[in-house]
Amino acid sequence: MKLLTNYKYWIVNLIGWVVFALLMLTIDKISYSGDTPINYVNYLLVEGVLCGLLGFVLSFIILFYIENYFDIGNYTKADVYKLIGVVIVTQVLYHILLWPILNIPIEYYMGRSVNLTLFQKLTNVPHFLAYFVVWLFVVLTLKLVHHINTIKVKQLQLEANLKEAQLNTLKGQINPHFMFNSLNNIRGLMLEDVDKARGMLTNLSETLRYSLTKSDVNSISLEDELEMVENYVEISKIQFENRLQFETEIDSNSLSKQIPPMIIQMLVENALKHGISNLKSGGKVKLLTIIKDNQLQIEVANSGTLQKSENTTHLGLQNIKKRLELLYGKEATFKLKEIENEVVATIKMPLV
Repeated sequence: MKLLTNYKYWIVNLIGWVVFALLMLTIDKISYSGDTPINYVNYLLVEGVLCGLLGFVLSFIILFYIENYFDIGNYTKADVYKLIGVVIVTQVLYHILLWPILNIPIEYYMGRSVNLTLFQKLTNVPHFLAYFVVWLFVVLTLKLVHHINTIKVKQLQLEANLKEAQLNTLKGQINPHFMFNSLNNIRGLMLEDVDKARGMLTNLSETLRYSLTKSDVNSISLEDELEMVENYVEISKIQFENRLQFETEIDSNSLSKQIPPMIIQMLVENALKHGISNLKSGGKVKLLTIIKDNQLQIEVANSGTLQKSENTTHLGLQNIKKRLELLYGKEATFKLKEIENEVVATIKMPLV
């Protein structure tokens, strides 16, 4: 924040100096005998304005030093001493110029010149010094508050950039992981059935289109996600043949709700890779969505058991957990557990 170029600051600063000078003179002015009230009031007003204007002009010197040579966020003792030196120099200039300037209203309204002794003049030094110190405190406080706010804004920007980078990194991990499995399926199938391979390529192209068009967003409708999941399951059915049964139970009210892209696909992929593929006779995968307790609940259950010896925090599940945490914080949860010979993955997230 540059106060030197802020016109609002200069207006407030000018008013502040003049008001201070008028108050100080009203409280502490030495009365002159024989002066008429009207002359005294006029003199007092002019003197106050002149004192205020002088302080206003000289405060520019201090402010110029602060804005160009004093870093409020990274200053040294030497910088503080230099600032004190600038204030002292400004005070000397103030009192050198003050009395010749004040001769003008005194001679005009009172018909006399300033005839105070040096000691009487020096008694005014603490008053003006105190105001300069108060003014300096206000300016430094404004600069400090602005510096703190700037740091907070930068921290928020860094956190937002980090969050975006983390999300983009996770998306970058998801797409190659899915593509690798799909291309392997196609390569194996092309040696057995070209027509089926062609059908898989069609489904894969739709999935690719979805991945490319949705990779730059953090949320999509559940309905769009389900369409992509259907394509993925069709690809997988060719691989698993009759070993895979896929069922859905979708709450119609949940179709318009927003979810992170490809998150259901990853749940289904995890169910196939770590569940159905390990069963010789295959099994069933069931997808359930429901709105409950003002939350969207997504559940994917697959036949099989949760292998205790297996590292269940593999890449897919880690991505799901991290993405939910980055997008929703503590408002979203992800759980993986075994219930009656089924592995159930459950996501709960706020309604969006």
